[in-house]
Amino acid sequence: MTSPVLSIDGTRLLLDGQPFYFQGLSFFNAIFNPSFNRSDADRLRWLQAFQRNGISALRIWCEWDFPPERTFVDTGPTQSLYTPEGDIREEHWQKLEAILTAMRGLGMVAEVTLFVQEKRPYLPVSVQERAARAMAERLLPHRDLILQIWNEESLEVARYFHAIKSVDPARLVTNSPGIANVLGDEDQNRMLDLLTPHTVRHSTEPFWEVAPRQIAALLDRFAKPVIDDEPARTGIVQYGGIEGGTRPEQHIAQIIAVRGLGAYHTYHHDMFQRPYGDPATPPEGLPNPDFSPFHRQVFDYLHDHRTW
Repeated sequence: MTSPVLSIDGTRLLLDGQPFYFQGLSFFNAIFNPSFNRSDADRLRWLQAFQRNGISALRIWCEWDFPPERTFVDTGPTQSLYTPEGDIREEHWQKLEAILTAMRGLGMVAEVTLFVQEKRPYLPVSVQERAARAMAERLLPHRDLILQIWNEESLEVARYFHAIKSVDPARLVTNSPGIANVLGDEDQNRMLDLLTPHTVRHSTEPFWEVAPRQIAALLDRFAKPVIDDEPARTGIVQYGGIEGGTRPEQHIAQIIAVRGLGAYHTYHHDMFQRPYGDPATPPEGLPNPDFSPFHRQVFDYLHDHRTW
């Protein structure tokens, strides 16, 4: 199956030359989730469920080997695409490739995140650079994805950016420069092909009004696509949730405002940040649209505003 090509025209994303609306979903543990990867049929069933609910893109992480205090589902010492030497683990690569291939068949795209600040300690810089080059080479046939260098970090971004581009000059490369409300420095934002910041969550002003202003300022200054990559959400205060929880209407208001700017968004949630059996975690350990009334209300909005 020939890969469609994701490209950029000004502040817009295009897929095979046609406008593409990136309506994303956080599925960080997609490579490592047993329910999702039980079979090709199970994987396709869940992807179709996401798509029915308005999702056109998934944000997927390559590292899921966190220290014990990170209680996320599906973590483990070898839950990473990379060995300690920066080689690609074939078992995990095969799952990622199967996911990307299945998504392509549905007209969906991916944002693949190479490295994450949640991992401690980080791999050495030389090892990360080797891993970035290896992933860029492996992903050459997959033209329908964005490669994101970090989740919430800016370590050696230029080094890794140029390493990727040396292998694949046409790859769309971005970075999540830091935690919520860290929007990236001038040099980084000018270098990247598109911007994927984590907008404000905690604010004396309503976050659903502040975050769109942040997105608008980035669009105006850098004139390239911007994805609100991890907006405020219901959930666990330890991991960025709002005291008392957000209301679905507030989250939807933020999405509406971002869409109105001509920018894009990823629906972030708390369905992976506690172990199996926790009330916040679906039994399958994946972002089930029907898991809770809060999520169902947001997915209802996304469903009703599909872009295909």
